[in-house]
Amino acid sequence: MYYAVGYQRPQNGEYFSDIVMSYQKNIREVYFAWPGMASGRPMLGNNDWAVQSVLEEELAFLVKHGIKLDLLLNANCYGDGAISVGLQDEIVSLMEHLAHIGCYPEIVTTASPFIAHVIKTNCSGVEVRSSVNMRIGTQQAMEYAKEFFDSFYIQRDFGRDLSYVRQIRAWCDAHGKKLCMLANSGCLRFCPSQTFHDNLIAHSSNAELMKNLPDWNPHQCWNMYKDTARFVEILKATWIRPEDIQRYDGLIDVVKLATRQHSHPRMVIGAYTDGVYDGNLLDVLEPGFSSLFFPYYINNALFPKDWAERSGMCRNGCINCLYCENVLEKVLQKYE
Repeated sequence: MYYAVGYQRPQNGEYFSDIVMSYQKNIREVYFAWPGMASGRPMLGNNDWAVQSVLEEELAFLVKHGIKLDLLLNANCYGDGAISVGLQDEIVSLMEHLAHIGCYPEIVTTASPFIAHVIKTNCSGVEVRSSVNMRIGTQQAMEYAKEFFDSFYIQRDFGRDLSYVRQIRAWCDAHGKKLCMLANSGCLRFCPSQTFHDNLIAHSSNAELMKNLPDWNPHQCWNMYKDTARFVEILKATWIRPEDIQRYDGLIDVVKLATRQHSHPRMVIGAYTDGVYDGNLLDVLEPGFSSLFFPYYINNALFPKDWAERSGMCRNGCINCLYCENVLEKVLQKYE
């Protein structure tokens, strides 16, 4: 299984490229946002040349060692400039700069059909990939979007259903498209607030400067998990355990691991490349909720053997099933 991992600034004296080299045989791609540009996560630096300098150094190192680069232009909103010549010129200029320094990305991931068009029109040979935030999860949607994209992230809400993934894979094979998957998302399945949240993140650098309501949390999941009775919803989410990732061998071209904001990316990458994690499952997810669940945790070693198959059969009704509730009784433990 091959992985794509998300760049983050050096932590505790360790460069991200050093982590990648530790798992080089399993990592095919590194995805990254450009400093000062909106993406699907809070901005990487903002007019901070030191951040850009380190990023460029690490990208050049990764290219030298055969790692593909995936530029993220995946913000959910680009404001009133969303289809502007100015945005086009900014993107083309960035691609030219990356080419000049020897870090030309082989892939661009975006949630914008306009940006996909810009790359297709101006940057020959670059693979254009639909962002997981587009929530493209059906053959019909892929059929509509096939002129824009060379590869797709399957909508995370359907990722556990192996029979469904096979259907999507068959469509991709028939149309010469690659299929990718996000494995360790902690997000709610079919979250009704995702569009709102993604839009907010796209404007986070300015939103943080506003006088915001002090007693209102925009993250639905964090609000919900304050109630221990709702803990079971974490089992109904979209993540795939490290132990179950090999079930997708031959179906998924690249598995994305969310590491751009994770406090311990080496641990996440190690868990999935090893295919086993003996600890708190919340710790490998992003977002992880470990602090919110405390003093409780999800013991990953206690999941039943039929977990992957049974959870993959879920048709989202959650009426009179109680499978997840029964599993929670086994895996939810309290720190002594």
